[in-house]
Order: sequence, then C-alpha cells, then structure tokens
Amino acid sequence: MSRPIEFDRPQAVNRALVLFWRKGYQATSLTDLLETMGIGRSSFYAAFRDKRIFFIECIDLFSDRTLHLLQDARSQMPPLEALENFFQRNFVGMKGTVEKKNWGCMLVNTVLEMAAVDDALSKHASYHLNKLERGFRDLLEEAGALPKQAQELAAVLMLFNQGIRVSSRRRLTDAQHLQSIDTTFRLIRIALA
Repeated sequence: MSRPIEFDRPQAVNRALVLFWRKGYQATSLTDLLETMGIGRSSFYAAFRDKRIFFIECIDLFSDRTLHLLQDARSQMPPLEALENFFQRNFVGMKGTVEKKNWGCMLVNTVLEMAAVDDALSKHASYHLNKLERGFRDLLEEAGALPKQAQELAAVLMLFNQGIRVSSRRRLTDAQHLQSIDTTFRLIRIALA
C-alpha cells in the first residue's frame, strides 16, 4: 500500500507555478521545484508524475486564474472598462512583489520559450491564449461590436496583450505601460463609436 500524500498540495502547486512563471520551464530544475515546494522527490513523483505533466497543470491553473480576473472585472463594471481594467491591474496595485509585474504572462512566456523546442507545450499555452482572446471577443460584443468587428478587435487586443507582457520583462515604467493601455482603449472606443 502506498503512503498518503503528506503536504499541502494547493500551496505546493502555487509555489511551483510562481517558480515556473518567473524562470520558465527549461530553467526550472527538479531540484528547484522540490526546494520551492518543500517536498521530497518521491512525493513529487507520486503526486505529479513528472515535471512536464506538472508544468501543464500549472499552465492550466494560470489560465484559469487569468480568465477569472477577466470575469471578475466584468462582474463589477461595463465590458470595455472590464477589459481595460484587466490590463491596468497588472501595472497598478498588483498584489505581491513589484517584481511580479516584470515576469510577463506565463502563457506568453511559454509560447516564446517552447516554440521549436517543445511544440506541444507551446501549443498548449497557445490554446489558453485563444480562450482568453474569446473572452476579449465576448466582452467586445457586449460593448456593442458586431461579431466580425469583435473578432478583429479581440485579435488586435491579443497582439497587444502579448506585446505588453513581453515589454513588461523590459522593466518599463508603469506610466509607460499605462499610456499604451490608454491609447489602445481610446482607439477601440473610436472603432466602436
């Protein structure tokens, strides 16, 4: 009979997600994971099977949390404001350390890191980015865009999302990011007028 898992799984997963987000898949060693999670090798393999499968679990969790942020904003404000807030909250009043806003997006980072290295991981992250883009499209339709226009603007917003996440790793100032966000949404409002 195998021993039961004796650690706080959600806490360990969250710690690992943050490590993967900060360092990326390839630069995160199993030793790094075990130390960060505070568990032993046998517990890791019993609970998560291997690093790659576990990374996919962390990507899925990151995506779920990202979509929740968008849905949470929508529950509190009109659709365009919710979209704009989704971008702004990464640079103003973000919970956690100042460094976190310089990590970019785990999904975008994974696409960049794993393209032509592990296409399946890159595609998995892209799948989640596509779900986020559909969330953008749905909010744009709620804001009055016709379906084709909403799809086009959502694609533009996804390109903007990817760009601003990469630029955050350059450690630009919050003001620089906020100006880009303001300009983007001013143009979207003009397109919807």
